Amino acid sequence: MIRASLVGLVGLVLLTTACGKKTFESLCANQVPPPSACNTPCDPAPGAPTNACAAGFHCSADGKCDTFCTQGGGQCGEGYNCTNDGFCVSDGSGSGDPIIDAADCPAVHYTAKKVIPTVQLLLDQSGSMNDNYGGGLTRWQALQKSLIDPTNGVVKKLAPQVVFGATLYSGRDPAGSVCPELTSKPRAINNFQAISDLLQTNPIVNTPTAASINAVVADFAANPPATGSPPIILLATDGLPDTCTDKNPPNATAQEAANQTSVVAAQAAYAAGIKLFFLFIGNDAAGTHPQQMANVGVGKAAINPAGGNAPFYVATDPAALTAAFNTIIGNVVSCDLTLTGPVNQTDGPSGQVTLNGTNLVYNTDWTLDPDGLTIHVIGSACTALKASANPVVDATFPCGAIIF
Repeated sequence: MIRASLVGLVGLVLLTTACGKKTFESLCANQVPPPSACNTPCDPAPGAPTNACAAGFHCSADGKCDTFCTQGGGQCGEGYNCTNDGFCVSDGSGSGDPIIDAADCPAVHYTAKKVIPTVQLLLDQSGSMNDNYGGGLTRWQALQKSLIDPTNGVVKKLAPQVVFGATLYSGRDPAGSVCPELTSKPRAINNFQAISDLLQTNPIVNTPTAASINAVVADFAANPPATGSPPIILLATDGLPDTCTDKNPPNATAQEAANQTSVVAAQAAYAAGIKLFFLFIGNDAAGTHPQQMANVGVGKAAINPAGGNAPFYVATDPAALTAAFNTIIGNVVSCDLTLTGPVNQTDGPSGQVTLNGTNLVYNTDWTLDPDGLTIHVIGSACTALKASANPVVDATFPCGAIIF
């Protein structure tokens, strides 16, 4: 059997290793006498019961229980640990030699863990955020509750899994004052308290959206996220934008000009490698502006993009606002995984994928992309993957399925 490694496209990243020098030999084949549980018949098919082999053993491709190591036995050597099913896996230190198993098919084990995305909340602090929003809350109070409620706030729940920063934006009159007027907290993991402190304020005036997007993009350039952490701007606003030079667009022509400055700023963010997601708060008339912002924020044309429009989010009450924040940020972490070696797509059903030691069922919990390199974890398995703080995902395919 070949055990192919996984690395997340957005949600997971692989701890680096490679095939090469180190060989792990079967104790059942090479130890005299062999461990007593060796060669017990078992079923190697995907989804077969895993309890056929004793603890410390796994089912080999020939249908017999096997093991390469014992807990504390030292067979794996420096840089490796022995798993509960008798495989040697990297301990993440990088101190061990690369692995190649002593069998006709090399077996390489990898540990996968989540990529932590970097999300900058760009939050409209204009005066209209004081408007009533239902449930006895203003728009601003509903935004506070959605993000920093100590029990159900999105930032409270996801702070250990997301590098959050936050910027409040406005622009005071008169025209000669500072614009955009920004108040920020730097991006960090477990940043709930800092963002909670930032939001203990009140709305001001004006909505210089384009200038504020540009400022956040410049800050990302000056303070880039960690390698492998995708940068995201989540823009939440309750009205059409104005500009620093025209804080109250007097007519439809001037308003459309202000709208387009924001579209251009979102395009520039995407060009800089930063996706922008658009969340519209309230039910004010906004025309096509939210859809255009959503489209360009993910690299599509503003109008009539090939492949259809990107989703944008409108929340007209506090519950919908919380749901929208959860959806946008929850979707930042993907359930797509990439294999380090290609697999024949038609042999996907013969593979075995596990999440935290639990077998996943083909076509129910995962599928293989036609490219032979991408596994899609789906349904409840995707939910479990996103909820796991330190997921271990493993894929095993028969030798004939691997394209060398």
